[in-house]
Amino acid sequence: MSGPALSQLDQTPPPPAGEPIGYQGIRVDVREHSAFQANGFLGLLVAIVLAAAAAWAFVRAADDANGVLVAVGVLLVIAAVLVLASLTVIQPGQTAVVQFFGRYIGTARRAGLVWLPPLSTRRTLSVRVRNFETDRLKVNDAVGNPVDIAAIVVWQIADTAKAVFAVENVTGFVEVQSEAALRHVARSYPYDAPDESESLRESTEVISGELAQEVAERVAIAGIEVLEVRISHLAYSAEIAQAMLQRQQAAAVVAARSRIVEGAVGMVQMALSELSRQGVVELDEERRAAMVSNLLVVLCGDSRATPVVNTGTLYS
Repeated sequence: MSGPALSQLDQTPPPPAGEPIGYQGIRVDVREHSAFQANGFLGLLVAIVLAAAAAWAFVRAADDANGVLVAVGVLLVIAAVLVLASLTVIQPGQTAVVQFFGRYIGTARRAGLVWLPPLSTRRTLSVRVRNFETDRLKVNDAVGNPVDIAAIVVWQIADTAKAVFAVENVTGFVEVQSEAALRHVARSYPYDAPDESESLRESTEVISGELAQEVAERVAIAGIEVLEVRISHLAYSAEIAQAMLQRQQAAAVVAARSRIVEGAVGMVQMALSELSRQGVVELDEERRAAMVSNLLVVLCGDSRATPVVNTGTLYS
C-alpha cells in the first residue's frame, strides 16, 4: 500500500462511543409488540364445537355414499386439533414470545388461558424482578491500590423481543456486563479519600447511582431494565490489607490527637484568661510558659497525671 493511502487510513476517525465495531455493525433490530391473543376459554369452546361437529359428520357418514361427510369430519378434527394446540397457559409474571414459522409476530402478556394464532411457536419468558451478586473482583482503585469489590444487581426484562433475539443468553449477558461496569466504576474512585472528595467507602449513594447508570447503558441492547445496584462487599485485597489497616489506624490517631490538642489549647487559653481577669496571680512570661507547658502535659497525656508539690521557687 502506498504512503498516501496509509496516511489517509491513519486519519480515519474512530466510531462514536456506543456504536458497533465490526462487519457493518450488524445487530438484531427487533422491538416488542403485542401479539394476537384471545380468551382461551373461547378457543376451548370453539374446539369443543368443532369436535362435536366432526363426531356428527362421522355418524352421518354411513348414509353418505360419496364420502363427503367423512372428508368434512376429518377437516373438522384437524381444525379442532389446531385450535387446541394454539391454547396456552401464561403464569402471572411471565410472557409468551410468539413466532410464526420463525418470524416474530408479538408477545402475549395476558395471564391465564390464552388463545394464540394457530401453527405458532411460543417461548415462555419471565419478566419478574431478579437479582444476583457478582463475584468478588480484584480491581485497582484510582490510586492503584488493589481492592476486592462485589455488587448486587436488581433487574428485570422490559423488552421481551430484545431479550430473546438480540442476545444469546440474557442472564449471562447481564452478569458479564455488570462485572465489567463494576470494574470500570471501581477504577474511577479511590478506596478512601483523606479529604472530602468522593471515594468508594464514603460516597455510597453516589457510587451506587453511577454504577446503576453504567450497568443500564451496557444492558440496554438486551431490553433490560436495571432497578438498583448496591455494593455488597468492599475491602482492601489480602496482600495490602494489614498495611492499609495500620495506615487507617495511624490516620485515626492523628485525627484524635489533633482534636485533643485543639481542645487543650482552648482550655489553656480560658484558664489563663480567667486567672488574669480575676487577679488570682500575676504571671510573667516565664511563669506563663511553665503553666502552659504543665497544662498541655496534663490535658494531652495518655495516662493520668501525678501531681508534684514544688516547695521551692521556679528559679531555684
